[in-house]
Amino acid sequence: MFSHIMVGTNDLDRAKSFYDALLGALGVAPAMVDRHRIFYRTPTGVFCVSLPINGEPATFANGGTIGFACSSTEQADAWHAAGVASGGVTCEEPPGVRDGGMGKMYLAYLRDPDGNKLCALHRMA
Repeated sequence: MFSHIMVGTNDLDRAKSFYDALLGALGVAPAMVDRHRIFYRTPTGVFCVSLPINGEPATFANGGTIGFACSSTEQADAWHAAGVASGGVTCEEPPGVRDGGMGKMYLAYLRDPDGNKLCALHRMA
């Protein structure tokens, strides 16, 4: 359904350092830098971070969340820990199991240094 997801940043070097660590916990290679953007390419999609091309400050979406698939609860915890260690801020409830209408899931939430809300999700059996 999606070709890519892109979020904005006001500091590309800080964003690269943060996302290299965060996505590295999921086995994703460090970003490729292209002028004012960075790209993380995987077989299942592309995640990008960009300085706004209109010259205005980057802002985050109120109510928006970007979810990253994890293969285990341990990988979700490693993702969360890497994010917090790299300047992210934990949000929502602490990482853990949520059981609702979409089944049993392990979720970990944080905000990146620019305020974008991120989620690590592992669907449990």
